Amino acid sequence: MTAPYVVVIGAGVGGLTAAALLAQAGYRVTVLESQTYPGGSASTFVHKGYRFESGATVAGGFQADGPHDIVGRQLGLTWPVHQHDPAWVVHLPNCSVELRQDNGDVLAQFPASAPFWAEQQRIADVAWRMAAQGLPWPPQDVAEAAQIVRVGLSNMPHVLGLIPSLFGTMRGWLRRYGLDRDPAFTRLLDVSLLISAQTTTPFVNALYGATALDLTRQGVYHVAGGIGGLAETLVASLEAYGGEVQYRQFVTRIAVEGGRASGVYVKAGRRTEKETFIPVDFVIANVTPWSLDDLLGEEAPDSLKREVKQRSATYGAFVLHVGVKADVLPPDTPDHHQIVRQMDGAVGEGETLFMSFSPTWDTTRAPAGYRAVTISTHTDVQPWWDVLNTDETGYHARKQAYTARLFDTIERVFPGFRAASDLILPGSPVTYAFYTQRASGMVGGFPQTSLFRARGPHVGLPNVRLVGDSIFPGQSTAGVTLGARRVAHGVMRALPLRQFAIVNVKREPTP
Repeated sequence: MTAPYVVVIGAGVGGLTAAALLAQAGYRVTVLESQTYPGGSASTFVHKGYRFESGATVAGGFQADGPHDIVGRQLGLTWPVHQHDPAWVVHLPNCSVELRQDNGDVLAQFPASAPFWAEQQRIADVAWRMAAQGLPWPPQDVAEAAQIVRVGLSNMPHVLGLIPSLFGTMRGWLRRYGLDRDPAFTRLLDVSLLISAQTTTPFVNALYGATALDLTRQGVYHVAGGIGGLAETLVASLEAYGGEVQYRQFVTRIAVEGGRASGVYVKAGRRTEKETFIPVDFVIANVTPWSLDDLLGEEAPDSLKREVKQRSATYGAFVLHVGVKADVLPPDTPDHHQIVRQMDGAVGEGETLFMSFSPTWDTTRAPAGYRAVTISTHTDVQPWWDVLNTDETGYHARKQAYTARLFDTIERVFPGFRAASDLILPGSPVTYAFYTQRASGMVGGFPQTSLFRARGPHVGLPNVRLVGDSIFPGQSTAGVTLGARRVAHGVMRALPLRQFAIVNVKREPTP
């Protein structure tokens, strides 16, 4: 008897993790990817001798019992990662702060914050431990609810200490410790949370925020050859267990019959007109809810239709990929920097930026004497589409203005950076929509403002699930890996292999 057939739409880290876990369990799995390489918003692309990160540049979750560590041990793979410290440097208008694993520089510059960090670490330790045991939040069936109860009971009485943070925000913590009156410390947290929770201290849920701020303590890593190496490692594991990834495959729609997905229609290439129908038993969509709604069309469940009408668009990114002469940087410059223009006001649209240099030890990333640099700032997606649809010249002028603004900000920390830049590739949400197929170019997932409004993987069809940064816990390769483990287990419950006599033996990856 043939094993059930699972199709995964999109070869991002979340989709590939779920695919590899299912292939290991004995399912037939195919991943359909529109690009010519894997990784999605955490991929690496090659251009003129450089290997640039397409989006994500910082990877975490490799600590003992972290999400990547758990999946790596389960799949029997080795991640090509190298830890670096400091995680990054935050350049505020009046000071620079190194975010180190021991938090030493933060405590030295903000000694009054010590009680805040003690509480943050206590809560984060419990959250990480519970996440490692499998914490399917929000629960969407009886099995997931039972799992949450089991995890909660096994962590008593520590879990009782989490209750106040379930309902509060990080701003409440700042007030409790009198830190809300320190604009530099507040700004430091705001910009750190922006890249790990997609929101800031007045809005982020305190429990999620405490865990998001723990990224630097748990360790930040470079991936050899670029962050796309995570996806490439997962592809090798998937193929070793009998699964496959098919590239340049554009899924145009999901067919629904009798209230279930029956297959997907695929075009081989962006310009191809011919569609091929692939029958499926289960679909995992590594896309946004808006993209899934488009794929389902009139067959989209009413709940999904309501959701995409009611939800606000998430952030997009304006990005510069730059090749820069290595000697413009001071010796021993850390590889990641966050630069903040002002102590208050907006945190996106060039007011803050995050920049990552390829590490000096990774000579595959840039030509000799140069560094590959990815620079990004959060941006609202809709204005980019509005100007493109009404004035294409204005769209290009907007890109040039954002490019100039980011370079001006960088020059404050690294004088001469613009003149030393050999290659400059700007990208907007329009660019992301083209290359990643993400609706409107939205990236990063939903702001984590309330655990009780978090989104799970169910979409209203019994054999379709979402995976990726749209489902809790969202942001980061570690976050999507946690979500992928949950989705894989959910597929195994919904479509069990008990009736199949299947033994799956791992093969060595093909060189």
